[in-house]
Amino acid sequence: MDTGPKGPEQLIKTHTPEGVSERLKKGTPQSYLKDMVYGGIDGTITTFAIVSGVVGADLTSGIVVILGMANLIADGFSMAVSNFLGTRAEQQFVQMVRTDEEREIELIPEGEREEIRQIYARKGFKGELLEQVVEVITSDKTIWVDTMLQEEHRLSIESPDPKRSAWLTFLAFLIAGFVPVTPFIVNLLIDDGIPNPFLWSAIATGITFFAIGIFKAKVVSAKKIRSGIETVAIGGMAATMAYGIGWLLRGFADNI
Repeated sequence: MDTGPKGPEQLIKTHTPEGVSERLKKGTPQSYLKDMVYGGIDGTITTFAIVSGVVGADLTSGIVVILGMANLIADGFSMAVSNFLGTRAEQQFVQMVRTDEEREIELIPEGEREEIRQIYARKGFKGELLEQVVEVITSDKTIWVDTMLQEEHRLSIESPDPKRSAWLTFLAFLIAGFVPVTPFIVNLLIDDGIPNPFLWSAIATGITFFAIGIFKAKVVSAKKIRSGIETVAIGGMAATMAYGIGWLLRGFADNI
């Protein structure tokens, strides 16, 4: 995955006839940035929100660990499955539209040619050149259908692998989501424990949010500090709400 703009020499190399041919053969590179950022942020937010809510309710470290780990597995798996099904549903939708277009080409080829003609007329092609474009595209059924998907329906003919999207979401969720609960696990494993595990959890969570923001900015060549602060702010709002709810409902916990 590219993590920044190419230099002049790289651009020249990739835009020679050979370089262009090689890139086109490889197809459009798929980005899984959304899956990793989505999983990482959601894992951190939901786990720290649970930690904050439990601490706000003045419950024990053991309950923090139990609820935090349960969230890691259950919510992480749920997100991964949802991502898998959503990505596959998009692919199935594209396939459905492809089938419809293939059927229309068989039944009303002239009508479909007219659609190609008008699509490229809007792009500025005219006269004989326009007719040549229509003839070339409609002479190959695969190219014809792909063109209709992209130009008429605004659909991408290539999409991320659903399984890979799901695994990356789950992995990012587990790694990032484990951070907020780690101080409480250490507190249980060490005899004397560590002072104020919630403070260390908050600090580690803030660093994780900032790191995710930096990673996202690096990949998309955005402003790193601004992206990091933005991610910390969003996560902090969720944690503050969870802590507040836990604090308001702490009396109920005493009666359980």
